[in-house]
Amino acid sequence: MTKPVIPYLLDPRQLYPLLNRPDIRIVDLGTPDNYSKGHIPGAIPLAAEKLRLDTRPASGLLPGLPSLTGTLRSAGIDRKTHIVAYDHDYNAEACRFLWVLEAVFHQTHSLLNGGMPAWLAEGGPIETTPNRAPHSTLDFHPDDRVIADRNEVLQSLGQENIRILDARSPAEYRGLKSSSARRGHIPGAVNVHWLDTINHDHARRLHAPEVLTDMLENAGIQPGNEIIVYCQTHRRSSHSYMMLRSLGYQQVRGYAGSWSEWGNDPDLPIE
Repeated sequence: MTKPVIPYLLDPRQLYPLLNRPDIRIVDLGTPDNYSKGHIPGAIPLAAEKLRLDTRPASGLLPGLPSLTGTLRSAGIDRKTHIVAYDHDYNAEACRFLWVLEAVFHQTHSLLNGGMPAWLAEGGPIETTPNRAPHSTLDFHPDDRVIADRNEVLQSLGQENIRILDARSPAEYRGLKSSSARRGHIPGAVNVHWLDTINHDHARRLHAPEVLTDMLENAGIQPGNEIIVYCQTHRRSSHSYMMLRSLGYQQVRGYAGSWSEWGNDPDLPIE
């Protein structure tokens, strides 16, 4: 009998019957303190900072493939397991992790909608016993279909079918505040604040698909567009990436350099 397909966006109630399945690996992207205070049964911890190069000024760039491979192998990531990711806040770190998985060609994964806040709101059990996964020996390969670098973003400016989505706050987008040397946004980018896509009255789950689709269409983003997402370090925009993918948008790429790279390079255009 064929096992049911696990959805890309997984509600806490859908995760309950999967807790003891050996082909499911739950990954907790919270801080060590979050994890020690309580995590979903069976979840293994993964340090979110290992998914970023963390060098100035562009601290959100991906580490080299050998480093990423070591991190993912230590988490027991292989082709036989379906990954379910969450964190304890707004799922930005969990989404960054899942985007990294897609960037190295691991496609079998899900985001726990709402993360730990939604899990607790549904009365989900927690444990404090730490878990460790056996190391894998899987080799990973880059998938450029989900990655956009600085030059590709620059070349995309003004192209009719490409939309650039700025997931930062309106104040950052408008240049009223900045963590980089320059203020503003990438020319032509539209602003869809990542926190506006979250239903804060429903335990931090994403808004319903029809609400999100209207929000995107009002910003000029259509399902047939190629979309490049960015923020400051591609954490918040990883959440936007996963939101778009959960809605069925097929051509979505993440600009990992984001504004930490673009906003600190005087040779790049801004608005």
